[in-house]
Amino acid sequence: MSTTSAVTPLTTQDADLLVATAHRAAEAAGVTVSVTVLDAGGHLLGFRRDDRAVLISGETSTRKAYTALQLNAPTVDLVEAVQPGGPFHTLPTALDQPLLFIAGGVPVHRDGRLIGAIGVGGGAPEQDHQFATAAIEALA
Repeated sequence: MSTTSAVTPLTTQDADLLVATAHRAAEAAGVTVSVTVLDAGGHLLGFRRDDRAVLISGETSTRKAYTALQLNAPTVDLVEAVQPGGPFHTLPTALDQPLLFIAGGVPVHRDGRLIGAIGVGGGAPEQDHQFATAAIEALA
């Protein structure tokens, strides 16, 4: 008989911290972004769009978070996998939600288990990834 210990799920307080930290990192870099946090089931736990950010950045951050959650990998690591001939080339049409394979989506783990994801959109892809990673580091 195997026993598994329960892992504390991502809470709204965790989501608030992730959103606030990513926004502070973006502001420090002079970038306006949208941030989305999803729980392990893909439900929205936190969202913020800076008034100066373009409207599409909200959809972008959500799709990045969803992609990171579904594939349990940072979106920055998936770009090559979706190119023709890559292992995920046909994946975007195989799922109900559209995926987004540019940097800025990062899964959130606790005790080695996937508990959610964060997506940041609005800056350059590398910046979005840095802002999301900074937020996760603050959660640790």
